[in-house]
Amino acid sequence: MYVFFIVFFTIYGLMHYYAFSKAQSALPFNALRYCLVITWIVLMIFAPFIIRHSERLGFERLAILLSYVAYVWMGILFLFIVVSLLIDFIKLLWYIAGKILSKDLSFISPAGKTSFFLPLAVSIIISGYGYYEAEHIRIENIIVQTPKLPADIDLLRIVQISDVHLGLIVREKRLKKILDLVAALKPDILVSTGDLVDGQIDKFNGLSDLFNEIEPQYGKFAITGNHEFYAGLVQALDFTEKAGFTILRGEAVNIEGVMNIAGVDDKTALSYGLYRDVDEKTLLSTIDQSLFTLLLKHRPRVNETSKGFFDLQLSGHTHKGQIFPFSLVTAMYFPQVSGLFHVQDTYSLYVSRGTGTWGPPIRFLSPPEVTAVDIVPLRQTGQ
Repeated sequence: MYVFFIVFFTIYGLMHYYAFSKAQSALPFNALRYCLVITWIVLMIFAPFIIRHSERLGFERLAILLSYVAYVWMGILFLFIVVSLLIDFIKLLWYIAGKILSKDLSFISPAGKTSFFLPLAVSIIISGYGYYEAEHIRIENIIVQTPKLPADIDLLRIVQISDVHLGLIVREKRLKKILDLVAALKPDILVSTGDLVDGQIDKFNGLSDLFNEIEPQYGKFAITGNHEFYAGLVQALDFTEKAGFTILRGEAVNIEGVMNIAGVDDKTALSYGLYRDVDEKTLLSTIDQSLFTLLLKHRPRVNETSKGFFDLQLSGHTHKGQIFPFSLVTAMYFPQVSGLFHVQDTYSLYVSRGTGTWGPPIRFLSPPEVTAVDIVPLRQTGQ
């Protein structure tokens, strides 16, 4: 955890330094403006730390206000850096072309003010759209065929939510919108594939009750994500149980002879000494393989030894990068970054883009989703 904070604050500090250098090249700085900008930068860099401690100390309104300001700023800054680096790259190309052609091409390169104000304008516009995109949750529907359903079941609908990140920003209004969509889909089973919570759980008055309005025929099941451990595992599990979920931590259950559901802890638990170290293959091999087996796993990584012991793995975690082009970075770590992936007839993996937001309440080219997974008999080919 300490390594994460060191890396985060170092990178975030360098991002601010780069943006500040761009501002200096475009704007005159007197002593007052310099002090104000430095104060703002320091506040924004340490805002996540201030927010978390304000929340823990009970200053909830301050934490909420600072969350919106700091995390929207984080999104704008990221996009500003991306556009600025693109402009810098173009300027470099013009410089190299000028050297090759022995000509001064600097007159067609963006000037200092343009190099600052153009990325600033673009980042603000994209962030505005991204805030809108984050508020509009899409329903994704996938169909998985299997010969393992009981003969009297023509369709079994599993609705997946993932990475909701209930906290200072994602609260009652957003949760109601999510659960209205879930209810409209009429799930037979509701699953949460981790990161249901993000902040201090004791401040979520009444939020768990909203989940209890959803009563699928075969129940609700959840697993831990990394943020359950960041928020405090005991409180996170208590909240999830009050919301009516059965939490699977290295456990498998048989659902009324209809299917199997297995779930494993997120590996973040290892850092806290809280990981339920259950071998996936051992866990899955103990259940009835004649029934359809669903594996819930927060991170979209398939254990090689588990292949052939489950039919569908549902995951999240990636947010599909949340803000493009960060999705390109995410794809380097998780090649199966979002969507449905079939591996012959052995198993399928579905990776949700996530239902909420982490950090900036912004999504760009990565809309949030609630996923309806329809399990149908193999005989229904083409339907």
